[in-house]
Amino acid sequence: MGFNCGIVGLPNVGKSTLFNALLSTQAAEAANYPFCTIEPNVGRVSVPDIRITTLAGIASSAQIIPTQLEFVDIAGLVRGASKGEGLGNQFLAHIREVDAIIYMLRCFEDDDITHVEGRIDPLADAEIIETELVLADLESLEKRLPALQKKSRGDKDAAAQAEVMEKVLNIVSEGRPARMFSPAGDDEAKILRSLQLLTAKPVFYVCNVEEASASTGNRFSAKVIETVKAPVVIISARIESEVAQLSTDAEKAEFLEALGLKETGLARLIRVGFSLLDLITFFTVGPKEARAWTLPRGKLAPQAAGVIHTDFEKGFIRAETIAYADYVACKGEQGAKEAGKLRLEGKDYVVQDGDVLHFRFNV
Repeated sequence: MGFNCGIVGLPNVGKSTLFNALLSTQAAEAANYPFCTIEPNVGRVSVPDIRITTLAGIASSAQIIPTQLEFVDIAGLVRGASKGEGLGNQFLAHIREVDAIIYMLRCFEDDDITHVEGRIDPLADAEIIETELVLADLESLEKRLPALQKKSRGDKDAAAQAEVMEKVLNIVSEGRPARMFSPAGDDEAKILRSLQLLTAKPVFYVCNVEEASASTGNRFSAKVIETVKAPVVIISARIESEVAQLSTDAEKAEFLEALGLKETGLARLIRVGFSLLDLITFFTVGPKEARAWTLPRGKLAPQAAGVIHTDFEKGFIRAETIAYADYVACKGEQGAKEAGKLRLEGKDYVVQDGDVLHFRFNV
């Protein structure tokens, strides 16, 4: 189980260039005209995590399988997308499928690359994106609410749904995103998720700057950081594209160091994405493979087992659990057993980031 992020933005902000770089491929055409990305390009990349390499080394695992992160490069949005302008309907449908949204903003000047609005103003671009998504949610709520209100007269579940929908509609009607709604408990949070609203999804921003500003940012990205109430990642898509073409990790590290960068943009995107979605990683380790798995924070051991296979969750008995630090300090499973660091956890155990797990189940 991983997670996916939709990369959205106005045309010609660097979405496809970044997508190509992240996937080390030229699968998405990057061209200097709007709508060069007609269908959403989807690609998976391995999530870098030094812990899995360490675990594999201790266990002499024959194979290392990192967890995966999915990026979706979505066609460029334009003003009026909520009314079908440009590729509006396709654009909005594709966004509904992702877990989180990356607002990619153009923070560089280049006379050779046209801007669809005729100016460089990342905050105005962000406002266009947000406005179009809010308008799409407003239309959706206004269409669905009357029927639900009618149904709610004799249906408690429908009444609860209508109440949440009314609260969210009040927020969206003011031009604010649905994520500004604070659910009163798990039931309202569940109803909010069921509405599948575009602006209820978590958001972070990517400021695409010129190469010289990759390590420090520039005046455009500074304005974004000062203004938005969400995480911001500064990236030069061109640099990421150059890094992707290098063949070894050593070459990549040397190239990044020369530019004053400690890590790739991909690494920063993953870290922010994991934090935004509140995800953790657990591991399964053995002689055949060391494998990383992704799980939302706060989930129980049976749910972690279900990430591997639904049968594991159905027949869950218990989880043999070793904390990552204990596994490393004790030099593996046997050492952890001898030191009393291997625990048998039941159905109520909340899985922790870095846990090394072995599930016992019966189907």
